[in-house]
Amino acid sequence: MKLSVIIPVFNEVATVATVIAQVRQCGVPELEILVVDDCSQDGTGPLLDAMPPSPDLVVIHHPKNQGKGAAIRTAQARVTGDVVIIQDADLEYSPREFPRMLRFIEEGRADAVFGSRYSSPAHLVDSFWHRKGNQWLTSFSNLCANLSLTDMETCYKMIRRDFFQRFTLECNRFGFEPEITAKLAQAQARIFEIPIDYVPRPYDQGKKIGWRDGVAALWHILKYNFFCRQKQIPQQESRS
Repeated sequence: MKLSVIIPVFNEVATVATVIAQVRQCGVPELEILVVDDCSQDGTGPLLDAMPPSPDLVVIHHPKNQGKGAAIRTAQARVTGDVVIIQDADLEYSPREFPRMLRFIEEGRADAVFGSRYSSPAHLVDSFWHRKGNQWLTSFSNLCANLSLTDMETCYKMIRRDFFQRFTLECNRFGFEPEITAKLAQAQARIFEIPIDYVPRPYDQGKKIGWRDGVAALWHILKYNFFCRQKQIPQQESRS
């Protein structure tokens, strides 16, 4: 199976080349990497443009900053792989997890696979409020979507392309996470969740999500589970 990896980027000049190299070394034989530079101001754009041309790499530039969700939406129509995953441009998540996640879809058992940062018995300790905020949002999302996830806000959501490209995505920022979770639930997607390695980045090293995004996530959970519901994809068609 061909895997399309979407990398939204904003001011990650110190890490983006390393992340692209890690994706290429992840162990999945057939890859497509779509990097969307969300109008970075730190030299990220020129660095990406200076990379040697390669058939596995597509670089797209936003003329103005719009947010992570907007970057994902830009790449949504361009993906050609059988399966899609989002990769943050920092070093918090390891692409070494891709083969383990992909196996569930390759075997026909899953339509989507979430990588849970907090279900592993051993993980680097995160800050209290970041961990608690994630737990509260995940619990509220589970209640509204009738799911039993341990980490709704995880970046690692691997999704079959036929599901992913049918969704009309709207959120421009980090609301993408509750939005796509609600839409997968409403499409009756078979979701697996597996533990992954995670190395949290502190705010003084460039972490961008904040408490305002947590408050906004509450609204997005309500909006996409109750007010703007995704039209269901017929099961037989979506799993053929």
